Amino acid sequence: MNELRESDDVYRRFQLIVNGPALFNAVVTGVELGLFDFLSGRGTATAAELVEFTAMEPHKLRVLLLGLTASGLVEKTADGYANHPVAERLLAATGPESWRHILRSWKTLYYPAFYHMTAALTAGTNSGIQAHEGTERTLYERLAHDADLAEIFHSAMSAFTLQTMPGLLTHLDVGQTRHLLDVGAGAGTNCAHLLSAHEDLTATLLDLPNVIDMAKTRLPAELTDRVEFCSADMLNDPFPTGADHVLFSHVLDTVSAEQAMSLVTKAFDVLPSGGKISVYGFSAADDERGGPLAARLSLYLNILATGRGMAWPVAEIAGWLRQAGCIAVEGVGDLPYEHAMVVGTKP
Repeated sequence: MNELRESDDVYRRFQLIVNGPALFNAVVTGVELGLFDFLSGRGTATAAELVEFTAMEPHKLRVLLLGLTASGLVEKTADGYANHPVAERLLAATGPESWRHILRSWKTLYYPAFYHMTAALTAGTNSGIQAHEGTERTLYERLAHDADLAEIFHSAMSAFTLQTMPGLLTHLDVGQTRHLLDVGAGAGTNCAHLLSAHEDLTATLLDLPNVIDMAKTRLPAELTDRVEFCSADMLNDPFPTGADHVLFSHVLDTVSAEQAMSLVTKAFDVLPSGGKISVYGFSAADDERGGPLAARLSLYLNILATGRGMAWPVAEIAGWLRQAGCIAVEGVGDLPYEHAMVVGTKP
């Protein structure tokens, strides 16, 4: 048997994976303590200054810093400790796009559910959902019972949407669109940016009632006269008519292939001739070649969120659009954050 070498990429990845939960929580602790903010404001801080700021026992802070420097997000310098540029950009930022919102959701919702991975996958059900109040089958529906948890979840979704927004704005062609139907619109983050960028565009936001209520409070006031709200269950309720472009952003990955086909068909049926369907979201090159973000999303969906779905390959999404009747189907893969855009037109 060949001896394992620390330089082997898979071996190094193995060590990162098995030690990852500890390092992940060290990073979240750093966020919760405001440590990245403190370093951002000072540039460099000594251990003594960090002890005073955090009010931690020096030894406990030393252990935390060991975890943070092991992650690479905090760097030890001759003068003390400093944020790595990645931490400065992703974690020290305090705006709605900050990764701090995403990490908080992963700590609170995602990773506790992953404890149930073996049971959920072998049973074929999202058994991780049992930790949350309600009898509904999806996490999205059960969040209606817990306003605080819903806020954590949707803040994370908005943050990730903002992180991936450049790919959407660059590749979503709404130049000839009059009215956009945003299915599974969430808190309205996509819509707000698209309407701001295209002054003649109007939109309908479709999502569950509790989500639409949240979107109404988050959408900028100057855009509300260009928006209609539709409280509906996308899987069971009809789509409203009147749109000439339907957007599924981070939606089809949450459902089964059969449900995705049904949603695409419903979109096709309400569009006029020349109308477009655009699908944007995580994507795997194929089942054997997925990146860490696509893999994490796919596992989360099946263990907790919906019990189905995954980061679908571009070819599979394109197949649904063609089967529904679309022509001129085109896909763009390899976008940042393991995303893709697939577009089809109704003849």
